[in-house]
Amino acid sequence: MAHFYLVEQLADTAVGASVVVSGPEARHAVTVSRVRVGDDLTVGDGRGLVVRGEVAEASGDRLVLVVGQVTTHERPATRLVLAQALAKGDRDELAVQAATELGVDEVVPWAAARSISRWEGPKVAKGLARWRAVTREATKQSVRPFAPEVVELSTTKQLAARAAAGDRVLVLEPTAAAALSDVDLSPAGATTAGGAPSVVTVVVGPEGGVSPAELALLSEAGATPVRLGDSVLRTSTAGPAALAVLSVRLGRW
Repeated sequence: MAHFYLVEQLADTAVGASVVVSGPEARHAVTVSRVRVGDDLTVGDGRGLVVRGEVAEASGDRLVLVVGQVTTHERPATRLVLAQALAKGDRDELAVQAATELGVDEVVPWAAARSISRWEGPKVAKGLARWRAVTREATKQSVRPFAPEVVELSTTKQLAARAAAGDRVLVLEPTAAAALSDVDLSPAGATTAGGAPSVVTVVVGPEGGVSPAELALLSEAGATPVRLGDSVLRTSTAGPAALAVLSVRLGRW
C-alpha cells in the first residue's frame, strides 16, 4: 500500500526542500506503517499539490522528507457532489468513504424525511467531524491529490435551492423513467469551456428512499430523477455507483 499523508501547508515547496510531517500523521507513519529513514514517501496538501521524496528522519511524532518531485494537479472541469442522506449504522459513512475513493469533490450530509439516523444538537458537530475524518482517511488510502469538502448538514429545501440556482441535480430514484447512463447532462446554469456542467449533484436517499414530497420539491426546483438500473441498491452503494457512471460520462476517468 502506498504511503500517502496529508500536510495542509505545502505551498512553495521545491525539489531539495524539507517537508516536516508531525503529530498524528507522523505517529501513524512511524508506528503503524513502519516508515523508516530511506523510505519513499508521498505527501499532499489535499488541494492538488503532491510532493514525493526520501525520508531523512523518522522518530516519534516527527517525519522529515527531502523533496525529490513536485506535482501540481488540475481540478476536474466538472465538480461532482454527493448529497448523502443520513442512514442507520455505518451505511452513510460507507457511502462517503467509497465516494471519496472514487473522486467526489464535495459531500453534503442530508437530513432526509425518511432518515432513521438524526443529527440534532451536539450530534451535528460530532457527525460532521466523523464524516470529515472518513474523507481524510479515504483520501490518503486512494492517494488523491484533492480531498473532498464535507459541508454543513442540509435540508431538502436547501438541496432544492441548488437545483433552482442552476446546478445539475440528479435524484436517484429506482422508478425514474430516465437512466443515469443516458440522461441529458446539459445544465441550465454554468458550464465548462467544453460545454459540460460545472457542477453535478447526486442526491441519494436513506434506507426508505426519497419520499414523494421530497421528490416533488426537488423536481419542481429543476432536479431530475434518474435510475441506475433494474435493481435497487443500498444507500451505501447507490451514490458511489452513480459517481462511477458520471466519472466515465464526464471524461474524468
